[in-house]
Amino acid sequence: MQLTHFTDLGLRVLMYLTDEPRATPVTIGEIAERFAVSRNHLVKVVHFMSQQGWLVTTRGKGGGLALARAANLYPLGQVIRQLEGITELIDCAEPPCQLRGSCQLKGMLDEALQAFFSALDRYTLADAVRTPTSQAIAILHRMSPRALS
Repeated sequence: MQLTHFTDLGLRVLMYLTDEPRATPVTIGEIAERFAVSRNHLVKVVHFMSQQGWLVTTRGKGGGLALARAANLYPLGQVIRQLEGITELIDCAEPPCQLRGSCQLKGMLDEALQAFFSALDRYTLADAVRTPTSQAIAILHRMSPRALS
């Protein structure tokens, strides 16, 4: 299973925001620059995550992004489920499968997907940013825009 680009960006944003609070707020433009990703796509990701209650966003001059709660309160399985918007790997109804009703594959895939998310639910965002990841994030925060080129 491969996660979507949307989920990848969402996880990067959450991880980036775990760094210690600082004098200037984190902006979408800053994150887009640090990770060399599309600002427009990142706006969509941040908007979705703020709707989920994961981020606090402030508009205007001096505005920015922050985590809505402590990093240990973001179970990775739940976060990825929401970002992916996936509840099953295959849909036997659309298009209609001729094996529907007598096929064992769907049940196996559903079980595997549940095991995937259950394994991730044992970890939180705080676990994902333990050292050395937290050190790499801190370095990203300190880099000047020119250093990224």
